[in-house]
Parts: sequence; structure tokens; C-alpha cells
Amino acid sequence: MAGRLVIAVTPADIGVRITTRRRVPEGFRDAVGILESWSGGILSLRKRDGTLVEIDEDSLVAARVVPAAPPRPGRR
Repeated sequence: MAGRLVIAVTPADIGVRITTRRRVPEGFRDAVGILESWSGGILSLRKRDGTLVEIDEDSLVAARVVPAAPPRPGRR
């Protein structure tokens, strides 16, 4: 049985870490990061490397809140 694709995030989740899957011309693309804003149908997601990803909400096929990222080894 395949997993269900569910969009389980809302604008109320701004400031928390989420994972997303969206449709792109090549197929699908995933992104994980902190949801910084959701306005005018565009989600802005800040990835761990600092990159800002803007996602059209109409392209989302799945999204959910995920736990905070574990600390990277060797960092304090």
C-alpha cells in the first residue's frame, strides 16, 4: 500500500520546520526548512544552508510539520 500524500500545513505553521513535495516540470522536488511566510499563494521556506525557496501553493502535493533538525556533529 502506497503512502498518502497530504498537505498538513497552514499559514499558522509559520516559524516551524516543514517538509514539502511539489510538482515541477521534471517531476517532483522536495524541500525541508523553516516556513518563513505564506502570502499571496507563495510559501517561503528557509533551508538549513540559508537558501530561501519560494513555492507556489498550487504546486504542492504534500507537506507536513517535522521535528527540529538534529545538531550537526562537531558543532556546539
